[in-house]
Amino acid sequence: MRALALLLLVAAPAAAQDFSYDPALLTNCLQANADKPDRCIGTAARACMEGEGGSTTVGTVSCLAGENAQWDSILNQAYEAVLADAEQGDAEMKKLGSAADPQTPALREMQRAWIAFRDAACVYEASRWGGGSGAGPAATACAMELTARQALRLKAYADQKY
Repeated sequence: MRALALLLLVAAPAAAQDFSYDPALLTNCLQANADKPDRCIGTAARACMEGEGGSTTVGTVSCLAGENAQWDSILNQAYEAVLADAEQGDAEMKKLGSAADPQTPALREMQRAWIAFRDAACVYEASRWGGGSGAGPAATACAMELTARQALRLKAYADQKY
């Protein structure tokens, strides 16, 4: 939770500036690298950081936050698809009288635990900067990477490729 607060504090000044985060870069990368989507993590943020103002602390956080938001959207869509499949599977198993543990509560608990892990990991990442100006970019990069990896994991479940 502290990582989220840190991200919001550092990213707030970015709202007044214009950074060139282009969501099409990530979308196109994912389409071109369907077999290795992890290659796309950070692609759009790096391009943004190479643009005007992107190399400043505020610019870096803004660019990373832009990609993080895009990954979060992908994650949420994948989670909803996996949840729907789990609920359907649980209903079918219940009809059959199965004693198997249901998937839906396990999925929800997994995602809650992952959120707690992500937040704690990114607080730690920021703490490694000793309160310096790199803490914001470090926390935001951490959140972006972990969110991207979880999004890809859930997408693989949704696509039944895992």
